[in-house]
Amino acid sequence: MDEKQIVEGQIAYYRARADEYDQWFLRQGRYDQGPEHRARWFQEVAIVETALREEVRGADVLELACGTGLWTRHLAETNMRVVAVDASPEVLAINRERIQSAAVGNVEYVEADIFSWKPTDTFDVVFFSFWLSHVPPGQFDAFWDIVRAALKPGGRAFFVDSLLEQSSTARDHGLLDQSGVVRRRLNDGREFDIVKVFYDPADLEHRLLQRGWDGSVRATGMFFLHGLMTVHNS
Repeated sequence: MDEKQIVEGQIAYYRARADEYDQWFLRQGRYDQGPEHRARWFQEVAIVETALREEVRGADVLELACGTGLWTRHLAETNMRVVAVDASPEVLAINRERIQSAAVGNVEYVEADIFSWKPTDTFDVVFFSFWLSHVPPGQFDAFWDIVRAALKPGGRAFFVDSLLEQSSTARDHGLLDQSGVVRRRLNDGREFDIVKVFYDPADLEHRLLQRGWDGSVRATGMFFLHGLMTVHNS
């Protein structure tokens, strides 16, 4: 894997996909797998949303790869301040519109490539959704160093990501596997290769514990994992 090249392609993909990204999360169009599938999907989404509301409240929050604001809106409702970072101006525009519609004014936006951006402040919580799986394996440690550097002493990282479940992707996408790369197709037929690393929750938890974090990573069932890790200060 040429990590630099695939990351550049990944940014291009998410910029081009901005207007259709929500179809994936909302199970619409090519992602519609029927009412039973949709019901289970949103049951598992609700598990993560509940955990997020319970664990991340009244805090200064940094959201990495904030996307179209599907999670930014929850963070903004229950926290003092949210700094939302993304490399795509297209998704940031959608995020701003979503947050403005929710009538909350505590979100600040930063357009930056997360792999090269350095925060100038520290936060109580760093949050990222469906992002860790897009971090190239060779940058895993460096990414978690960025997270650690952005946190105040005792700060926490909360994240959600995908389990390897074929029905979570579009009906016209190829089979998912553990290769670390997937080919994604847009509604207009254009295709991009992007990083997609599927983690086993127990393995990911063990790896983070070895890197000096405390916490847990859990599966919601079929579709998602979510983790809450605290900076280990000893």
